Amino acid sequence: MKISKSKYNQLLKSISSTFLNAKESALQAINVELTKANWEIGKYIVEYEQKGKLKAEYGIALLNDLSRDLKMQCGKGFGKSNLYLMRQFFLKYPKFRTSGIFRTSGKSTNKKSHVILSWSHYAELLTIDNDLARMFYEKQSVNENWSVRELKRQIDSALFQRLALSKNKKGMLKLASKGQRILSTSDAVRDPYVFEFLGLPVGKVSEKGLEKNLINNLQRFLLELGKGFSFVAQQFKLTVDNQHFFIDLVFYHRILKCFVLIDLKVKKVKHQDIGQMNLYLNYFKEEEGTTGDNEPIGIIIAADKHELLVRYATGGLSNKIFVSKYQLYLPDRKTLERKVKEIILNS
Repeated sequence: MKISKSKYNQLLKSISSTFLNAKESALQAINVELTKANWEIGKYIVEYEQKGKLKAEYGIALLNDLSRDLKMQCGKGFGKSNLYLMRQFFLKYPKFRTSGIFRTSGKSTNKKSHVILSWSHYAELLTIDNDLARMFYEKQSVNENWSVRELKRQIDSALFQRLALSKNKKGMLKLASKGQRILSTSDAVRDPYVFEFLGLPVGKVSEKGLEKNLINNLQRFLLELGKGFSFVAQQFKLTVDNQHFFIDLVFYHRILKCFVLIDLKVKKVKHQDIGQMNLYLNYFKEEEGTTGDNEPIGIIIAADKHELLVRYATGGLSNKIFVSKYQLYLPDRKTLERKVKEIILNS
């Protein structure tokens, strides 16, 4: 009897799917148990120190002794720096819930379940001194399903500080406790955008070169743009009165349910650039929008801008046009942190 090709392929698919799902579940379980264990170890160390009323220098000696003896008994993973992180884990998260699930994919999860990030996530979070910033990055890691690499990049690019500077004290505290929530068009826009992942020299890039490099690094670019952006087109062509225009980049925002048009400028933005973006938006409203779409928004990302010119050029326009700066290097985190502290103190 000849075996049906389609039935055989279905059998192969079923077995493969079962195995891969089981493998993923096993990895999730290992990560959950490792995270729980490291919290418990940190708890034991802190409780031992507190009962013995150990001073700082004796605490360091304790970690040295524990590291030496645990490596002999349990093998790798008990270096002094790791034990220090476990100790910090308990100190920073004293009410950490040790039951829940570990999130590894974009699949929906039970909202009532507590999400436990991997130990590698927490090891990265524990390097952040500022409690508000740490809360924010933890929430965003869960909300946007960041890998450890993505989390590290966002910390290095001072995302929390960049977003916090546009808010008052109340808004900043809300940002830290809930993460960034996209409730309006302005929530989807950042200023500045940081493109350090391109590795381009400052002052030696053309608009076409910048666009090409962003597309070549689309995954990282989407991470910098933020949650909800889906790529649609590059150099989108539109024709008006027999004249051809090309929009550098077009995205669709899944949360806001609208097109997002992006124009790149490697020099200071001019009022003509804003007028041109207004034309693009009017065209999209008439020609590209479908039932259920909200009005498109435009973002001009430029090397520099004059705030007063932008305010005058966009004032009175019915379309939503934003002008943001970009930079090709990581921001000065200490300066940004100082500005954030000033907002908290002065509010």
